Amino acid sequence: MNSINRRTVLAGLGAAGTGLLAACGKDTPSAPALLSPNGSQVARVEKERGATGRVRSLNVTAAPATVDLGGGVVAKSWAFGGQIPGKEIRISAGDTLEAELSNQLPDATTTSIHWHGISLRGDMDGVPPVTQIPVRAGSNFTYRFVADKPGTYFFHPHVGVQVDRALYAPLIIEDPREPLSYDDEWVVVLDDWLDGVTGTPDDVFTELSHGMSGMNMKGGGSRRPMSSRHPSMPTSPSAPAGDGASTRFRLRSSASPLLGRDAGDVDYPYHLINGRVPTDPAVYNGTPGRRVRLRIINAGADTAYRVVLGGHKLTITHTDGFPVEHEEVDALLIAMGERYDVLVTLDDGVFPLVALAEGKDVSGMALVRTGSGGLPDPAARPSQLDGRMVTAGQLRASDGVRLEAKDPDQVIRVKLTGSMGAYDWAINGHRFDMAAPTENPLLVQQGQRVQLDFVNATGMWHPMHLHGHTYQLGADGARKDTTIVLPRSKVSVVFDADNPGQWMLHCHNAYHSEAGMMALVAYGA
Repeated sequence: MNSINRRTVLAGLGAAGTGLLAACGKDTPSAPALLSPNGSQVARVEKERGATGRVRSLNVTAAPATVDLGGGVVAKSWAFGGQIPGKEIRISAGDTLEAELSNQLPDATTTSIHWHGISLRGDMDGVPPVTQIPVRAGSNFTYRFVADKPGTYFFHPHVGVQVDRALYAPLIIEDPREPLSYDDEWVVVLDDWLDGVTGTPDDVFTELSHGMSGMNMKGGGSRRPMSSRHPSMPTSPSAPAGDGASTRFRLRSSASPLLGRDAGDVDYPYHLINGRVPTDPAVYNGTPGRRVRLRIINAGADTAYRVVLGGHKLTITHTDGFPVEHEEVDALLIAMGERYDVLVTLDDGVFPLVALAEGKDVSGMALVRTGSGGLPDPAARPSQLDGRMVTAGQLRASDGVRLEAKDPDQVIRVKLTGSMGAYDWAINGHRFDMAAPTENPLLVQQGQRVQLDFVNATGMWHPMHLHGHTYQLGADGARKDTTIVLPRSKVSVVFDADNPGQWMLHCHNAYHSEAGMMALVAYGA
């Protein structure tokens, strides 16, 4: 077996980065010089993180696997450690994570691990070819970094549309001075699923890439009623569109007022909670009156979920790992890549935890069991789904994490462009090219306060994710790394450029990102 260690990759990155910049310089002499993901500034910032000196060493194996989704549903996929979700990693803030990735995927399949939401050293971010050489089949790569910010995170590949397989797992960084008071916690991972059932994510992307101009894109039209779409049964392939284009995977129509228009692109046969279908759900066994922290992660590729616990109120305490002023709600909306922490005081009985696929008329379900009672209807629709819900833009960061008020040093316009008809998703009109990743960078300087103005010029919503940083919504809003930008709308966020390197900014719809809605936020040298 070949082994790729960190020193080999750093040397390769230096050579590759120099070559890329030299090539850019030939075509555009004014091309800016960019900081390397493994430069001296990166090492300096890493040393300044509050390291405990403790090292957590582990192995993560990516390999083909047959995963049991419950209810007799078995799918062939790729998974971390042969399970879905992958095994949770739990460490304390300031610990060093040393994770060796072993790529046992089929021949010629490269992969990586991106540590979603973590502010870490740039060369460990897991984004080939920007921050590392892709990990070849039969090879290993060791990620090593200080994880100094407590919160709810997860990890997944950053190669193609591999995130739409079973290659994901929670990463929980505990706060040694945890201010919240609760009795127990439950990590809840949401996912939309089709791999090994109706096709593969690569099949889906191939179909979507042909464009959707022949589809009914107005939303709301001829959606199948819930009674004909039992949540444990796959949907039938759609009939061909009027232009004869294949619609095996494409969602014919969907509508969500919360999302501004179309809910998504892909017709998923299953929606999972902790890897289980609603007819054979994951179960949390608890005690009435106990206070439980739910750490909710949306690991899906194309679906936002409206999440409720039947018969209960939820108190939002964190968004994307960072605390907010507490808000009591009936339901929360969580997009791909987002994480929400909530507190709930358990009642006595059996209650459905429902993740309604927003605008898609189908749901995932898990159970909270604190007493006697039968299995709720897998298609249960608790009244809380129509209750009070606040969006991330209505939340306020806690005092301890709110950014100091000051004017931005730089404002960068991030125009989201493209259409479902041509499936030409892009940022500022440029579709990201992995063969030339340093073209058209969004340039920042270390120490700057940066404002990003997301301007969505498209008819589709996009959850925009920034690597290596956490931004703030507006002057005092929630601290996040992923936020929903509705169609024909603008969202302004601010962050401090305090983590030098080269970082991806992209839509966390896996298919929009792969089509080109991605840009490089790069620190100037």
